[in-house]
Parts: sequence; C-alpha cells; structure tokens
Amino acid sequence: MGQSLVKNYVHIIFSTKNRQPFIKQEYEDELFKYLGGVCKAYDCSPIQVGGYLDHVHILCLLAKNMTIAKLLEEIKTDSSKWMKKRADELSNFYWQDGYGAFSVNPSQVDTVIYYIQNQRKHHERKSFQHEYRAFLKKYKVDYDERYVWG
Repeated sequence: MGQSLVKNYVHIIFSTKNRQPFIKQEYEDELFKYLGGVCKAYDCSPIQVGGYLDHVHILCLLAKNMTIAKLLEEIKTDSSKWMKKRADELSNFYWQDGYGAFSVNPSQVDTVIYYIQNQRKHHERKSFQHEYRAFLKKYKVDYDERYVWG
C-alpha cells in the first residue's frame, strides 16, 4: 500500500489533580475550546470536548502520526499553563498524571458526543470516580484502585 489511511476515534478522560473543582462554569467554555484547539494543532480533530468541575472528556480523531501519550502530554502541559493565567484562584491548577483513553466504534460516535454534552446533568447523580470506574469496567481494564486517583 502506498498510502496510510487511519480513522481512530478516541474518548479521552482525565481529571484535575486531586479532583479539585477548578473547572467552574465561568472557565469551562473557554477551557473546552482551548483543549479542542490543542488537539487541532496536533492534527487530532476534536469532535466534542466537555466535562464537569474536576475532569474533562475529549472525543477526537487521533492523527496517524500521533500517539495518545504524546497528545495527552501536549494537551495537559499547554492547557495547565493557560488555565493558571486565567485567574489568581487558578494559580495552583494542575492535571492529574494519569488518563483514560478508550477507542470508540464509529457507530457510537453520536452516543459519545451526547454523553459528553450532558456532563453537568450526568454528574448530578454520579461522581467522577463512579463514572470512571464504569468506563474501566465497560472496557475490561484491569486496575489497582490505589493508583487510579493519584
């Protein structure tokens, strides 16, 4: 084959350090747009970005020459610096070290978009920890609870 053709939908989830509720309504729209811009800068087309007080969800198409680890490094580094400049109360803003990244079947993209768009309502009933454990279970990811939240 002379051409590399790739289409990998990835649902990325990560939290603020210690799940601090830094993503308040007055910052979230700008933050979500910024995160999408970082994805775009690395040719990882953002499809939907959202989240709630202590975590974000990004659905994007992973570029054929980008690893998930490298994309997350760039997203977290750039956006953490950017957030700290927004307000004095964000001077201690950090992302947690880890993340979850899950493949998405093209037939499920609309479902994931809807899920990300409705994070505020979703988290009226369910904590981030409960939500994240459900993803780990759904994707049959083995994990040690002691190291997931650090």
